Amino acid sequence: METMTAERVIDAPIDQVFAWLTTTTNYTRSPLVLWCRLSRRGASAPYGVGAVRSHLWMIGWLRERITRYEAPYTTEYVVERSVPPSRHAFGGMTFTEVDGGTRVVWTTRAEMAMPVVGPFLTRAVVRPMITRSFDSILAAADAALTRGPRAERKVTGPQRPA
Repeated sequence: METMTAERVIDAPIDQVFAWLTTTTNYTRSPLVLWCRLSRRGASAPYGVGAVRSHLWMIGWLRERITRYEAPYTTEYVVERSVPPSRHAFGGMTFTEVDGGTRVVWTTRAEMAMPVVGPFLTRAVVRPMITRSFDSILAAADAALTRGPRAERKVTGPQRPA
């Protein structure tokens, strides 16, 4: 199995970042995600423990079940089914307040379910595709949550005279 991680600091309050990234339908703002839906609501919150969400990404189809939900600090899930088939041990995001916003760390541990070549294909093909997909979703969250005055503060370097 391979551990794959993406990380980003988003210049927004932790509760907003957590809400955006745990709402699966927001993922379609990434060009690498085709559709997402909440198939079953969680016990204490729509995307809480027990929630089932389905995704069609450029890398394949996934059905995930939320196994841990502690707003606004952590959420964890397991992939119950996927195409192409995979073995999935863990998936989760942690959210930490830092100077400049909220640090998000998104980690998954999985491999392609193919005898002999599965580990190699996971390292060579799947790992870069998954981390790129995670990065793309985190970038979409960053863009959605830092519009307006925050985005203007990020402009650096010399400015052209008007």
